[in-house]
Amino acid sequence: MENRPLTAPLLNPIITFLIRSQTQKTAPILPVELSHLPDDHNTETTLQNLNAAFLILLAGEDHAQFSQAQGYLTKLAKSSKWADWANFYLDSVQLVAQELEQCCQQDPELQAKFQNAEETLSENLPDDKTIAECIWSVLFPEGVGIRGHEAASINALREKRTVTISNLNPVPIENPFKEILFTSNVLLTTPLVGADLSEFDQHFQEQLNKTSQEPQLYWYDHPIPIGVNAESNEILYGLKNFDEAVQVERQRHPEETAKVNFVLSVSVTHKQLQTLGKKYIKHVLSKNAALDQLNIFAFTEEDTDALVQQVLLPAAEQCCPTDNAADLLSIFGVDGRYGRHYSFLKAISALWHVLINPKIRATFKIDLDQVFPQTELIEQTGASAFEHFQTPLWGATGHDFEGDPITLGMIAGTLVNKHDIHKGIFTPDVTFPDGKLAPDEYVFFSRLPQSLSTEAEMMTLYQSGTNLDGQHTCLQRIHVTGGTNGIFVDSLRRFQPFTPSFIARAEDQAYLLSTLNQSERLGYVHAAGLIMRHDKDAFAQASIAKARAGKQIGDYLRILMFSAYADALPRGVCEIKRIIDPFTGCFVSRLPVTIALLRFTLKAALFFHEANPEEGVKFILAGIPQIREGLDFTQGEPSKLEQVYERERQGWHLFYVCLSGIEEGLKEGEQWALSVQKAAKKIVSECLLN
Repeated sequence: MENRPLTAPLLNPIITFLIRSQTQKTAPILPVELSHLPDDHNTETTLQNLNAAFLILLAGEDHAQFSQAQGYLTKLAKSSKWADWANFYLDSVQLVAQELEQCCQQDPELQAKFQNAEETLSENLPDDKTIAECIWSVLFPEGVGIRGHEAASINALREKRTVTISNLNPVPIENPFKEILFTSNVLLTTPLVGADLSEFDQHFQEQLNKTSQEPQLYWYDHPIPIGVNAESNEILYGLKNFDEAVQVERQRHPEETAKVNFVLSVSVTHKQLQTLGKKYIKHVLSKNAALDQLNIFAFTEEDTDALVQQVLLPAAEQCCPTDNAADLLSIFGVDGRYGRHYSFLKAISALWHVLINPKIRATFKIDLDQVFPQTELIEQTGASAFEHFQTPLWGATGHDFEGDPITLGMIAGTLVNKHDIHKGIFTPDVTFPDGKLAPDEYVFFSRLPQSLSTEAEMMTLYQSGTNLDGQHTCLQRIHVTGGTNGIFVDSLRRFQPFTPSFIARAEDQAYLLSTLNQSERLGYVHAAGLIMRHDKDAFAQASIAKARAGKQIGDYLRILMFSAYADALPRGVCEIKRIIDPFTGCFVSRLPVTIALLRFTLKAALFFHEANPEEGVKFILAGIPQIREGLDFTQGEPSKLEQVYERERQGWHLFYVCLSGIEEGLKEGEQWALSVQKAAKKIVSECLLN
């Protein structure tokens, strides 16, 4: 970029306060200084200095090392080895300065708030809370006013989430065995170092070795490394426990003899794994799990593409010929970021209803590191997992706290951590934080509104005679988890919700955003007592550790993506935030570029400060390419994000138009419709693993 600004004046006092020199009177939150021996031949030292120089420039010209930092970045921007990295930091300074200037022009009150923050930080501040609230007032307003007022904040949020019921669902789920298509996602990655692969044939091992040489395409929270031992295999863990939960249901309802249908999407971190995924899952299941209660279907990208080519495209040609139908319908698939397979796992139930089994009325997704604790559910709620699905609240209609109409076509349950379940299943899995803040948490601290919404939304019980009785009033959920939620097929077809494929984190939170521009909103009903035990820390430590850096970087990208996505929606950011604040909404920021870059660079600086340079280097090398890509994707008029969103919106509309056309064709006995149904049934049957 030309004419780079040297700094962002409004931000100077805050960054100066956070990283000030240790020689100054007030101790810094995180001391950041250039090394006394800068050496651009040493990767560790150079990356530490590049990262430090960015923060020093944002601290402003009063910083003792400002000129040195500027010269260092300018010098390396011209070097053959470090130009890309130095230019990232120089360009980032300009992006921050431009964003601050533009935002203050649009909101003059923000500039006054920055000036107030500067005055406050110049005083002898009494405690950490005052410091945090001062900085949050401009960078993270969603966190202001919660600490010290937790009970009042919980009550206020519950009131905001209250729905007055007009009509309970007259035809609620009666038989979950036959009416619900259960789903989950399998995320596969390359083997851990030293993994024992002897149980696989030579060809499979050779293909795996080739895969390990490929660049990684996608990052997931805790993907399953191929070759991981059975005790740590999330596929086995989740399916075995779900199979046992179904056995409990049969004991309570012995008249039910049908197997439960369970669909898996198979997503991979490396392209070559696409051809190995289903073979691997089939091998693991045949060797380790009977799963007598379940029909397991696994869909790879090859399978979803077959459905597009043999079912959806022929239907589009018959019902609504479109020149770019193939491109639009390519949204239906499983490989890619979280948003892609999440949308598939919802939409597949609509296809199933039309083409495979019309008795399927809904879908419910779980994560495979989650378990239905049937003993505790029955003891503490009086109902088993499946019995919770029979609530007439799911599918009810009513009005939200502002009187706007809402259809509760979705349902959301809750999680309890495995190590907490002895306290009772209504123990929140995220609690209010009480420790000292990390440096980056002075900029953005999502744990605080997350704990608020966990208490206010997820822990609510319906009680007769209260403001939330489960008969005349109930709670809608904005904060949901990736598993433990479901949707009726008729709501899918009516509202056509989806998570865009560019969403790589919090795909569950993003799913609702696509429907907010409609006159009548689609909402999640809070299913009090529908609780799953979250067990990931009990068995998947290795894969969690392997994915930690990618998860953290994904959280920064989440701010960029959610902010730009909300801005692309017709309803407008202010209206959207009014609905989704504080937790989901905190990722829709008025200063997304500034927040994402500050979080990233402060976190990187902390690694070096805590004498963990190896992690710091890995973090920067992994983070900069992804953040650069995210910035490029979300900037511009129109941005690439806006273009992708509009294409995918049209694609999902076409998907549901095709299903309606097929349905009409089958009613009329038309040959083309019978032909695509036959093709669909064949593809689905080939996905059956057991």
